[in-house]
Amino acid sequence: MMKKFKWLTVLIAAVMVIMTGCQSVGGLDINKALVTSLDVKSSESRSNLRIELVAADKTLTPEDKEAIDLINSISLNIDHAIVQDSKTLSIQGSIQYLDKKLPMHVFMDSKGMTIQLDGAKQPIYLAMDTTVPGLPDTSQYEQAVQDVVKKAAGLLLKHFPNPSKIAVKPVQEKVNGESLNLTHLQMELAGDEILNMIKPFAESLLKDEAGIKQLIGDFYDAMAPMIASISEAYGEEAVLLPQETKEEVIASVYEPIILSLTELVEDFEGKKQELKEELPEIDTVLGKGTVLKLDYYFDGQLNTRKNALELTVALPASEDLPVKAIKVHSEGEAWNFGGAVKANKVDTSQGVLDVLSDSVTPGQVLRSFEKDSLVYNLLKDDLGISHKYFQFNVSYVDLGDSAISTIKKNNQSFVQLRYLADQLDAEVKLTKGSKRITIINDLTGEKIVLTPGSKKASVGGKSVTLSEAPFVHTNGSTYVPLRFVAEALGATLQLEDDGWISVERK
Repeated sequence: MMKKFKWLTVLIAAVMVIMTGCQSVGGLDINKALVTSLDVKSSESRSNLRIELVAADKTLTPEDKEAIDLINSISLNIDHAIVQDSKTLSIQGSIQYLDKKLPMHVFMDSKGMTIQLDGAKQPIYLAMDTTVPGLPDTSQYEQAVQDVVKKAAGLLLKHFPNPSKIAVKPVQEKVNGESLNLTHLQMELAGDEILNMIKPFAESLLKDEAGIKQLIGDFYDAMAPMIASISEAYGEEAVLLPQETKEEVIASVYEPIILSLTELVEDFEGKKQELKEELPEIDTVLGKGTVLKLDYYFDGQLNTRKNALELTVALPASEDLPVKAIKVHSEGEAWNFGGAVKANKVDTSQGVLDVLSDSVTPGQVLRSFEKDSLVYNLLKDDLGISHKYFQFNVSYVDLGDSAISTIKKNNQSFVQLRYLADQLDAEVKLTKGSKRITIINDLTGEKIVLTPGSKKASVGGKSVTLSEAPFVHTNGSTYVPLRFVAEALGATLQLEDDGWISVERK
C-alpha cells in the first residue's frame, strides 16, 4: 500500500523544488522578494482556492463520477482575512460545494482557534496549547526557529536555477480597488524540468561554503537554548546535545552535507535512473503533463500584493484511479501591509464546543447545530458521526464482573446498562437516595427513566410499562431490557442466524 503511493512523496518534493527555483530576472531580486513574502506582517487580504480532478480516459462508475463532480464543486473563498500579528488572525468567508454555501468565521490566537459555522448554536473551539506537561515552555524560542526556517529558504532560493520560462515586467494593477504600480513576476515550469534543476542547484550550493556554515550556525544558535532547557528539565544526566563547541558542531554537520552533495553531482545520472527504477510513476508525475504557472505582483517594498497559481499534476494510469490529473487553482490579493489592523473575534458569549475534549460525544456535536443546517446534515448523513454498530452473544451466560453478554429472563434479553450506555454515548445519572436511573439520549437529549425492580418507566416524559423490570445482578451490575433501552436511544436490533444480536444506530 505504501509503495503504491510513493509518488506522492516525490510530488511533494517536486512542488517544493518548483516553488524555490528562482534567482534574479529583469532587475528584480526574486530571491529577496520571495523570502520577504515569508515575513508575517499585519495585513488584510482576500483569496480563493479550488481543486479540480480530471477524469481518466475510461468509463467511470457512477460512484466515481459522483465523487469527482463533488470534489470539483468544492471551493474555499476567503472574503476578508486579517493578520494582526504572527499569532493572531481572523478569516471570514465560505466553503462551497455542489449548490450549497457554508459561511464561516475563524479567529485564531496563541491560545486556540475558534470557528463559527452557519447554523451552529455555539462556536467550535480547538485548543492550541503546545506545552507538554513536565517540560518547560519553549514558546519563547519559536521566533528564533522561524527566522532560521526563513534563512534556510533564502539559501535554497539563492542557488536554485531559474525555470526556462520566467519574465519580469512593470505593470499597473488594481488591489482592493486601488490602482498600483507593481512588478509582475511570471513563471511557468513543466515537470520534466524539475529533475534537471537538481544538479545545477547542488553544484551551486557546493560552492557556498560560507552560506552553508552560516545556516548551520544560525540553526545551532536557535536550537541550543531550547534543547538546553529541555535537557535541564530532565536532569543533568539527560544530554540532548553533544557537549561540543559551536565551531565543532558546524564542522561535524557540514562534512556529511558536502559529501552528499558531491556524491549527487558526480553520479547524478545514475541516481536519477535509480529513482526512476524504484518509482516508475515519476516519469508521469514529473513529465510534461505536470505544469506550474505562477504570477506574483510585488510592490516597492517587495510585499506580494497579488498572486495566482495554477498547478496541474499528471497522475500515472491505474485501474484503481479514476483520474489522470489533479489541478489546483488559487488567486488572491493583499493590502494594508504594516497597518494598525485588528483581527475580528468570534462571539463566544454563549459558550463554545471544545471538540478536542475527551468527553465530547457525537450528540453534543450534532446538538450544537440546527437540525436543518448544512453542517448538521453533513455530519450526520454524509460523515455518519452518530453511526454505531456492535453485537451481543445471546447464548453466553454472564458469570463475571467484567463479562459483557446478555442474560435471558422470561425469553427477554437483558444487558449491562453501563456497557450499553457507553456504546451509544448515553449519559447515566443516579438519583441520590433513590433507585431511580436516568439515561440521557446522546442525540436528542431525551430522558429515559428506569427503576430496578419496577416495570414502570418513562421516555421523554411519557409513561410506559415494561414486560420485564430491570434488575441488579449478583455481580452488582444493573441489567436493563436490551431492546427497550436500545430503541429508546435511537438504535435498532437484528437477531442474526448465528445467535448474535446486532445493534445499529444511524
